[in-house]
Amino acid sequence: MKFVSWNVNGIRAIMKKGAMDFFDGCDADFICLQETKATADIVKDFDWGVSKTVLANEAEKKGYSGTAIIARTEPESVSYGIGIEKHDGEGRVVTAEYPEFFIVTVYTPNAQNELRRLPYRQEWDRDFLAYVKALEATKPVIFCGDLNVAHTEDDLANPKTNRKNAGFTDEERAGFDDIVAAGFVDTFREFTQGKGHYSWWSYRGGARSRNVGWRIDYFMISESLRPQLKSASILPEVLGSDHCPVEMVFG
Repeated sequence: MKFVSWNVNGIRAIMKKGAMDFFDGCDADFICLQETKATADIVKDFDWGVSKTVLANEAEKKGYSGTAIIARTEPESVSYGIGIEKHDGEGRVVTAEYPEFFIVTVYTPNAQNELRRLPYRQEWDRDFLAYVKALEATKPVIFCGDLNVAHTEDDLANPKTNRKNAGFTDEERAGFDDIVAAGFVDTFREFTQGKGHYSWWSYRGGARSRNVGWRIDYFMISESLRPQLKSASILPEVLGSDHCPVEMVFG
C-alpha cells in the first residue's frame, strides 16, 4: 500500500506544469495534498480517474490553504477540519476512516514573518495533537502533510541562522517533540538519518539547485502501525512546487 503527500502550492498551477503525469505514474493508493488554493469543486474537477474518491476541503478565504485526499477506495467515513470553529475556516484538514486506520492530511499554520502567528500556531499544535490522539483511541492513525517545522538541526541546511525564524523556533520544535512523545513515529527517520534530506526550498537564490532546504513534510504513524512500515522517502526530483512529494509504503 503506497501513500504520497505533497504540498502543491496551488493545484491549478501545478497541473499546468504536468503534475498529473506524476500522480498517474506514482501508483499510490492514497494521494494527500496540501495548499491546493482552490475550492473543493475545482479539485474534484481534475481527471483523477473514475475509480478514485476525491475528498477536498477548502478555506473560507478564496485561493488560500486547502487540503485533499485522493483514494482508490471509498472511506467508511470522512470529516473536514478538527471540530474547532476557530481552526476550521482555513480548510487545513481532511480525515478519512478505513477499516484498519484513519488517514489525515494536514496543512499546519505557518508562524509567519516576525512570528506574528506563533501564539496561534502553538494553540493549533495542541489542538491538532489532541484531535489525532482522540482518533487513535478508536484505531491507528496516519497523518501527513506540511507540518511547517523542521524538527531537528539535521532537518534544515542552516540551523544556526534560522533558530528564531518561523519553522525552527524552540516553540514549534517543542510542538513536534510533543507529537513524538505522544507515540507517533516520524517514518522517514526510521530509514534515513543525517542532513541533506529536504522537502522544501525557497524560490530565492537557487536554493533548490544547491539543496539549501528544510524537511517540513512528514508521514507520522501510530506506533502500532510500525511493523507494517516498509519504506519512507522524499522525492526531490519531482518538480512543480517549492515542496516535493514525500512517500510511504506499507507491506
